[in-house]
Amino acid sequence: MVKHVKVFATGGTIAGIAGSAIAADYKAGQIGIDEYLEQVGGLGLDAELSGRQIANIDSANIGPAVWNEFHPAIVAALGDDQCDGVIVTHGTDTLEETAFLLDLTLPPNKPVVVVGAMRPADAVGYDGLRNFANAVRVASDPDAAGRGVLVVMGDRVFAARDVRKVRTRGTDAFRGFPRESVALVTPASLDWFGAPWRTDPSAQFGWCDDLPEVPILYAYAGMEPDALACMVGEKTRGIVLAGMGEGNMPEAVRQELVQLRRGGVIVVRASRADEGLVDREPEDDANGFVAARALNPQKARILLQLLVANGITDPAAVQSAFDGR
Repeated sequence: MVKHVKVFATGGTIAGIAGSAIAADYKAGQIGIDEYLEQVGGLGLDAELSGRQIANIDSANIGPAVWNEFHPAIVAALGDDQCDGVIVTHGTDTLEETAFLLDLTLPPNKPVVVVGAMRPADAVGYDGLRNFANAVRVASDPDAAGRGVLVVMGDRVFAARDVRKVRTRGTDAFRGFPRESVALVTPASLDWFGAPWRTDPSAQFGWCDDLPEVPILYAYAGMEPDALACMVGEKTRGIVLAGMGEGNMPEAVRQELVQLRRGGVIVVRASRADEGLVDREPEDDANGFVAARALNPQKARILLQLLVANGITDPAAVQSAFDGR
């Protein structure tokens, strides 16, 4: 039976045009979803596709305005008996943040796949069509349900909670941590490495149209505490530290963060290192800090925003949420 997959397009490199097959630069978000699906129609994919253009922009410009538009549209699609799965086309720069946000706020009852490309549509070796064909394969598979939001890039399937962009160029720009890919995919095959892990049929967090302000503070050698002054204001509800090593920081910065915590700002210690866990340290209890565990700073920010938006602000409860990732 042919599956019906709904595609929500937001732009990015997958819809980008360079104007030359060998150009060094290009403009993201130049191809509309109707034109794109017309091109895809010639691939012979075993799925019925329908599309909606949510945005057509560089993913560096994606944020709450776009999220607030496509989130209810995806929720509606997941509740439609005629829809078997959802694909979101997206630029790669912020793909992991959007995918993680959706993973935390959507039910896992049907496949939801986020897909992008590292080369524009008119470039030599364009990877977008293959990535998209792979995404259709995943979104059409009933076994993809119960795994949360998935990301398809370079013949690999990643869980949204694990995926991260690790290279600026090349079609192998994504990998997963702490788990690597959860499946291998081609347009004709799909091999899962384990069973679905989402047993709760509901979303993990309620949606919020107005996410609270949570900046990311990047730690560096010689950092002074006044670096916080330009980042923290009256609306700041939390702060994520992209710390050195296992979430470390200069002592003077630590003391400033302790004062912010005492004033009600939630402080999460993450790491600027590419991989590795940030565990709790003995001082965290006294300081009231939270350890990000496996989440990188940008994902830690998304989770903290949702926690605060859903009224979860006690450090112990926040830590429990991070431990559960």
